[in-house]
Amino acid sequence: MTVAAGKRLIAKAVAQMDCVQTAMQQGMIAVGKGTTNAYILEELFGRPIDKGAYCLGKTTPPDVDTSEVFSGQMEEVVFKNGAPVLGLGVKKAAPMMSAGDIVIKGANALDYAAGCAGLLVGHPAGGTWGALAGPVYGRGLHAIIPIGLEKQVAGSLRDTARKLAAMPELSKPHIPSLWIMEGQIVTELEALKLLTGAECHQIGSGGVCGAEGAARLLVEGTDAQVAAADALITEIQNEPPFGE
Repeated sequence: MTVAAGKRLIAKAVAQMDCVQTAMQQGMIAVGKGTTNAYILEELFGRPIDKGAYCLGKTTPPDVDTSEVFSGQMEEVVFKNGAPVLGLGVKKAAPMMSAGDIVIKGANALDYAAGCAGLLVGHPAGGTWGALAGPVYGRGLHAIIPIGLEKQVAGSLRDTARKLAAMPELSKPHIPSLWIMEGQIVTELEALKLLTGAECHQIGSGGVCGAEGAARLLVEGTDAQVAAADALITEIQNEPPFGE
């Protein structure tokens, strides 16, 4: 499964989660900017969007012109009872949200074994997560962290974050800080289970010719579950790379 196909799979699963469906009927959902979240927006809207316009920080190859991919700017989307609220960004929405409302925020690093994600922070006020972390804990918001398996890191993410936090002055202004994020992590593995009921295990990573970062998965379940997973993977396996 390529990285782009993984993003589409995660997006389909997040959009179908019971808590998300409930909040779309009666509640609020704040969708932070990010590449995977752009796919999630497409699933929630039921139509394509300019995904490059729904990104903030991004990692791209050196000396490759991606200006056309990221040429636009789309406002952050907050849903209330299933309808987008124009002009209400994620930061403004957070204090208005109540227990059980949903915030969706991607991350830059994944420590799957430890069940946590890491966010690279360059904004002096902590960016989007800086505005969300307090309400998530203080108001009981449901934080969903969609993140692909390609973002798994070597070693303990928490230990690395502690080392950076011990010398914060050394990371600024040129090196981002690392913020540990807690919430419901949804990778390709959780996505397949949510959508088909099958248990999934990663047995390989990487590839070439566009499969860099790809995940090779083992799917385990009943005949019906495996067939459903196979059909779903077949449906999304030719998802074009981001920006195409």
